[in-house]
Amino acid sequence: MLLTTGQAAEELGCAVTTFRRLVRAGLLPGLSRRGVRVMVPLDVVQALSRRRHAPLDQLGASECAVLRVDAAKPVQEQDRSWIGFAASLAPDDLLKALRGWWRCDAASVAAAGVLPVTLSGYVVAVLTGLETWERNAQGRHAFPHARLAGYVTDLATPVTNVTASAKADRMLADLLLGSTLASHSGGAIAYVSTNTAD
Repeated sequence: MLLTTGQAAEELGCAVTTFRRLVRAGLLPGLSRRGVRVMVPLDVVQALSRRRHAPLDQLGASECAVLRVDAAKPVQEQDRSWIGFAASLAPDDLLKALRGWWRCDAASVAAAGVLPVTLSGYVVAVLTGLETWERNAQGRHAFPHARLAGYVTDLATPVTNVTASAKADRMLADLLLGSTLASHSGGAIAYVSTNTAD
């Protein structure tokens, strides 16, 4: 059975624009077209609804920053060609697309030792190596030594690529990738409590 993106969004209890970000990012398998409509297999939508919540209580910090991104868009910047997330980006391009510049409290971002990257409420990438940062003239921060611990190429199964060499980074990627993580913010960076009792 196939659903329209509107029907899929209704099944998941999200806005259709939120669901379409997952489509644009290339995270959903089995998509087809009927005219201008994108059709989504019901089993893919059901798999998304069963994704586990991110076990933030295992991070060992009271708060965790979350980077909320859109589907990747091309940019003309000196150090990168894309901003945002796409499953098709090579790891080097993806890391460049995700590691800055944002308005944030850089020390708070670094404190948990990990930065989950979410698209439409799903953890699609994990960044580590946040110990040092830079600040530009506009007051935005970047983390030039950030490492891409892993990323998702198929959110339904999910299919994850753990790219980290350090054992601790690999464990964080395995812990968080493909899970759901709700966050609210007026900007790219949100801060969430890791205490599930809150």
